[in-house]
Amino acid sequence: MNFQINNLFPGITTLFAVEPQIALARIILIALGLLLIYLGYKKILEPLLMIPMGIGMIAVNAGVLYLSAVKMGTIFVDPLVSDPADVVNILQIDFLQPIYTLAFSNGLIACLVFMGIGVITDVGFVMARPFSSMIVAVFAEMGTFVTLPLAVAFGYSFKEAAAIATIGGADGPITLYASLIMAKDLFVPITVVAYLYLGITYGVYPYLIKLLIPKELRGIEMDIESLPDFSPGDKLTFAVVCCTVLCLLFPAAAPLFLSFFLGVAVKEVGIKKYIEFLEGTVLYGSTFFLGLLLGVLVQADIILDPKVLPLLILGILALLFSGLGGLIGGLLIYKFNKGKYNPVIGIAGVSCVPTTAKVAQKCAYEANKWAVILPYAMGANVSGVIVSAIAMGVYVNVLSKF
Repeated sequence: MNFQINNLFPGITTLFAVEPQIALARIILIALGLLLIYLGYKKILEPLLMIPMGIGMIAVNAGVLYLSAVKMGTIFVDPLVSDPADVVNILQIDFLQPIYTLAFSNGLIACLVFMGIGVITDVGFVMARPFSSMIVAVFAEMGTFVTLPLAVAFGYSFKEAAAIATIGGADGPITLYASLIMAKDLFVPITVVAYLYLGITYGVYPYLIKLLIPKELRGIEMDIESLPDFSPGDKLTFAVVCCTVLCLLFPAAAPLFLSFFLGVAVKEVGIKKYIEFLEGTVLYGSTFFLGLLLGVLVQADIILDPKVLPLLILGILALLFSGLGGLIGGLLIYKFNKGKYNPVIGIAGVSCVPTTAKVAQKCAYEANKWAVILPYAMGANVSGVIVSAIAMGVYVNVLSKF
């Protein structure tokens, strides 16, 4: 009878057949999945990612079974398979393996997301105030640069530390891409932590702003009418020149630059069918499968890896330092412009598009309902995307010598 019950409910059986810490980790991750679904439902975190990610996390930690007489696992995805013969075999078994192997583990899904982001991005905001936008974005990379030596001090290699440090850019596709190139063994936990922690930009940054920026400065009004208006041709030229120069300087990040600026070019040329395809099917389809795959990758054995715990701490520090750096940059521009610049815009230099720009506008509005800073914040936001990709390219170029 016991044998029949074990066969009937193998998910429960495997829960009691493993070490207590593995079983506890599975239960905690199931609970975390439920929490992510709730936070997504309440719009506290981004539902586009949190709903598929939470459900995937629940299913992969509940659906563990015996793959053989001695081996346990799931039939979702194997993130560590590398032997070509094993890959071909497992593509026929694990139902998400084709998407993971052909679109996730090679960075393609990051490029598809960047195309979608590009087609909904207005680079005119950057062109309107390029100096202040780029300065703020550079300061908002503080977390990326501070976290590198910290991660090395925690015992990670230089390449692993650099991949972890990219979490500070708050740009999930860039972190995914960077970890694939520089830290393939830690690719899964780095990427999962990066996307889980993006909620910090929405939930924690408003408190950081209020702590560091006085209310009278948060309420500074910006001159929206003075912003220049650029033609589609101007924006197309900007996109093409930027793409060319950045690919020449940082070829390791060239696929991301191509994807982003191709999206911008499609928008400015006005190719309606491509615009609809990229901003709809490609962006939302990629985001959906990205969230789902991230969820099913959060398995107990991966989370219990001793290298992962310091990573959790470093990810938080990276994002906090980046937020701090962005606000410092905003204050410097405020001083440089003799008080005619709202320093809250600095938080938008952290390239979580468009979340940090919306956080900046919300904080300014709470201080002064006439303070409209969103166009300036979007300029810093788009600059943050570009600077984050540049930082990743610099790390790859430099660390390739190690």
